Amino acid sequence: MEKISDYSGQFRPEIKLEDFSSDTLSKLGGMYSKLYMALDGFWYLTVMERLGNDEALACDIKTWESQAKYEMAKITKQLNIEGNDVIALMKALQFSPWSLQQQYQIDIKDKNNATLTITHCPTLDALEKEGQGRENEICNIVDPKLFKYFASFFNPDAEIKCLKSPPRKSKDEICCQWEFKL
Repeated sequence: MEKISDYSGQFRPEIKLEDFSSDTLSKLGGMYSKLYMALDGFWYLTVMERLGNDEALACDIKTWESQAKYEMAKITKQLNIEGNDVIALMKALQFSPWSLQQQYQIDIKDKNNATLTITHCPTLDALEKEGQGRENEICNIVDPKLFKYFASFFNPDAEIKCLKSPPRKSKDEICCQWEFKL
């Protein structure tokens, strides 16, 4: 990975991403998606500490309602993803900072029907490690709304159905599974 100090020993007031190798850019992208996830966690825990979990949950849902629309607008514009079907949604979801940290499979049945199976989720791992049972709220209350917000960006008639969600009996089980339909 390039070092900032490799630039003639002088401070460069403007760093250009084009100056870095694809390997470094890939590592930066991964790091930025981790920072995005960490910010969400720190934000939630701060609100929970100050106002309680019920208020933190309500604020989280409201925040993600706005963020999901904003995020999908930016991703679809940057990557020129067009359409109002489930395939367009699945294409865009793959570039969400959350998805960049998860392991998942997408089964496309047709342009209006797909199943998303998440096999590794750092958020679920952290919540399970915490041991407070908050994965029940995050995964069963926030996530269905979040997926609906993402899907509604493409088509307000999209239906999201949770096929499997925490709690899990072991880490060998899938994290969750979702069906997206029009």
